[in-house]
Parts: sequence; C-alpha cells; structure tokens
Amino acid sequence: MARGFGRLRRDDLLRAACGVIAARGFGHTRTADIARAAGVSQALLFYHFETREKMLAQALAYAAERDLAALERMEASGGSPPERLRALLALYSPGGRPTSWTLWIDARAESVRDADLEAICRETGLRWRRALRSVVDEGVGTGAFDCADPDGAVWRIIALVDGLAAQVTAHRRLLTRARLAELVRASAELELGLPRGALC
Repeated sequence: MARGFGRLRRDDLLRAACGVIAARGFGHTRTADIARAAGVSQALLFYHFETREKMLAQALAYAAERDLAALERMEASGGSPPERLRALLALYSPGGRPTSWTLWIDARAESVRDADLEAICRETGLRWRRALRSVVDEGVGTGAFDCADPDGAVWRIIALVDGLAAQVTAHRRLLTRARLAELVRASAELELGLPRGALC
C-alpha cells in the first residue's frame, strides 16, 4: 500500500514538474515552482529526487515514457504500412498536448550542456526513428512504398516534423497545426512514392 502511494506521489510530482518546465523552461524552473504547482514542500521534492538536476532529468524521462507508451500502443494496433505511417506521423507531430513539444524543444537546447538530458533526448529520438524505419521497411518490402533510400527518407521526414514543430510551437500564428500536417503528409508521400493524398 505504501509503495503504491509513493509511486502515485512520485508520478504526480513528475507530472507537475513537466508542466512547470514546459511553461518556464529548464533554465528558469526552480524547485519552489514545482513544489507550488504540486502542492507539496520543497523538502518532499528533495526527498524523492535529491537535487534539482536529477528532478529535471527524471521529469524529462517521465515525459519520454509517456510519449513512448503511446507509440507502443500505436505499434500494437496493427494496420497496413500506409495506415501505420499515417498514425505514426499524427502521433509524432504536435497535437493535443502543446506542452509536450515545448518541453522537448527546450530539452534539446539544454541537452547541449547537460549529459543526462542529452542521453534521454538521444534515446527517445532513436526510438521514434526506429519505429518509422520499421514502417518504411515493411512498406518497401510489401510493395506499398517505393523508396530507394529508406534511411535517408526516415531522417528527412523526422527532420521536417522536428523543424515544423518548432515553428508551430514558437510561432503559433506563423503556421497552423493543420498546415503542418499537410506538409508532413505531402513530404512523406513524395519520399515513399505514394500518390498525392494517399496519407490523408
């Protein structure tokens, strides 16, 4: 019983930390901000996480676990390669949780100076690329896709989503999420030899 309560409390703290980091950024987030958002004392935060740096890294790892759990559910749902590609692109692109991309953009910037954040960002990015590569390879193998350079296609698609997601997140009036989705689908269709509108 105590272990279950402790796990719940830890998840609550990490969820609160993610919200604060998304709003304030890694560099401006104080333990006092997270404690206030979670409705706990700073002493409780340090009991669970020891240092501010460990808490921030574990908050990012928690966000990664949530995102990757959604990816695993999508992978387990099955479907044809084009259907899975459509679902994966929708899941990876900015969607209903605006705080998610804000958190990841800031984490990538901070990872230049923080080895723990860099490791989490790198491993999470690799997992998404492996998932996309698996879909592309299956589609090429079954003839659903026509792509001479799957590795390059995966890198270009991921880079496009990342770049457009940064624009949508930082400059909300410059590019809509609907337009981002159109651009990503059109690019993926070109990369994989699909007819225009196949991923709509």
